[in-house]
Amino acid sequence: MHPAELRSALRSRRLLAIVRGLDPQAALDTVLALFAAGVDIVEVSLTTPDAPAVIERARAALGPDAALGAGTVVTAADALLAARAGAGFAVTPGGTAAVSEARSLGLPVLAGALTPGEVTAVITAGATAVKLFPASLGGPSLLRAMRAPFPDVDFVPVGGIDIAAARDFLAAGALAVGVGSPLVGAAADTGTDAGLAERIALFRALASETPCPTS
Repeated sequence: MHPAELRSALRSRRLLAIVRGLDPQAALDTVLALFAAGVDIVEVSLTTPDAPAVIERARAALGPDAALGAGTVVTAADALLAARAGAGFAVTPGGTAAVSEARSLGLPVLAGALTPGEVTAVITAGATAVKLFPASLGGPSLLRAMRAPFPDVDFVPVGGIDIAAARDFLAAGALAVGVGSPLVGAAADTGTDAGLAERIALFRALASETPCPTS
């Protein structure tokens, strides 16, 4: 996946689903269920047991063009593991060595940052977009403040984002929002969650009705 392709997908879909679970099979089933329901940008956190195998099996099922990535990519070794498993992009919690390593492996990177200095560092290291994390600490006002000095940087808030927060962040100019448990619920832990389909519908509707930022 090229950086421009990831940026375009985020701009179009406005929603990145984060799958972090306790059971590999449940996590895989959740990834496939999300794609089947139209949530077609998904990261699998490397904190999930056997996450590389989950990514590899999901890639085999979804094909080479699916926007399937690896999350919680912290080290250079993590980046290599993600690439070998078939991840199309990497998501890091901060400006670690994983950013430059993932770029050297050809993976676009959504790199974590919370301060102006961190934003500058990850963009300099080659990040495609900035994962504003943890977004719940500053809320939409932090995003607005960040967009003033960084008008050309694409921000994707992640962390504690429920449907109301997603609406506020998208309205404040986020390229997209990254959503974990408020969307996925217990599905990636237990394999079942009766409310998953309803939450998918809510988040997809919100993403489709919110105009994308122009800068």
